[in-house]
Amino acid sequence: MPHSPPSTPQPTPRERRPRVSLWARLTGTKGGRALLALAAALAVPAVAAPSDWRAFEEPEPAGFVIPGAPEPMAFEQPGNSFPGSAFYFIEQERRLAYDVDAAPAVLFDQTGTGGSEDAALAVLGEAGPAARSFLSTGTGIDKARALQCLATAVYYEAASEALGGQRAVAQVVLNRVAHPSYPNSVCGVVYQGSERKTGCQFSFTCDGSLRRTASASGMARARMVAQDALAGEVYKPVGLATHYHTVWIHPYWAPSLDHVGTIGAHRFYKWKGVAGTPGAFSAAYRGGEPVAAPNVRRTEDYATAAADPVELQKTFEAERAKAETQARTAPARQPAPAYSQAVQQRGGDAIFTADSLPAGGGVKEEYANSGRWIAEPGKARE
Repeated sequence: MPHSPPSTPQPTPRERRPRVSLWARLTGTKGGRALLALAAALAVPAVAAPSDWRAFEEPEPAGFVIPGAPEPMAFEQPGNSFPGSAFYFIEQERRLAYDVDAAPAVLFDQTGTGGSEDAALAVLGEAGPAARSFLSTGTGIDKARALQCLATAVYYEAASEALGGQRAVAQVVLNRVAHPSYPNSVCGVVYQGSERKTGCQFSFTCDGSLRRTASASGMARARMVAQDALAGEVYKPVGLATHYHTVWIHPYWAPSLDHVGTIGAHRFYKWKGVAGTPGAFSAAYRGGEPVAAPNVRRTEDYATAAADPVELQKTFEAERAKAETQARTAPARQPAPAYSQAVQQRGGDAIFTADSLPAGGGVKEEYANSGRWIAEPGKARE
């Protein structure tokens, strides 16, 4: 009897197991819970500041601010936002940064012993009439050179001064531009006498100060002051001052001028007499700026007398008195011109007067009544 192959045992069906979520698997084992704790420790610093690690259910106290959080800018605050407000507030903050110095400059009173800013400005308030606004004309090159020269003067003469002290220096330069005793250009005034080692009008132009590199922030501040002055802003506390010196020196010419006042480390003066009156500042600016650099040095004694403020005052007053005398003594009528001999024989200047014009009897009869009424209104015609 043939043998049949042994039968293979059939596998019994497996019981269907319920599906378990990943969260349950992780939380159901010790290793899974440790992994979750590590992930939470890494994730929390990314979503909360260290000072803000507190229970999530704890309510925030009133007025709570996260330490170190930046304050909103002016144009981001409620009530201050309007079209273009960002540009407006940023410009204001830029100018305020120039107005407030990190270390306030020391202000001196009349005696130079020191005083408050209000006291110093009160003294300067007696400066008399203020200057006229500067009217910038000329080409683009003229305006660029004028700005460069004035900003350079403000920086090297008053870089350590407060804003008022720098504006005062700029006003003195422009006062000189308007006075006939000085060059009629900004660069001409600033670099007057720079061709000499001594005797220049502004010491930085001939004492080697220009070899020092100007700081970027200081020059930007000086340029802002120069821009305002050239745009017509007048610094009234110094009035018509044309001279100044530091409080640590006493030049020989100081008693000959009127002391306007003191601001910062500079004492300001104006001319006495007619040279310091508003009418004397009559020169109209027309541009024509020279190169914004010191003049070429030629000789040590070149025009030394022109730098003396006392001599300048005397010269100006002498020329003004001469002009006034000529105006008073000038004849009311110009003398008759000189004629040729033939014209002189005919009567000279008398033949050109109205009394010698030909008579009007040569009018034709048909035109004799030209311009007369044919019949006047309201009257009967004859």
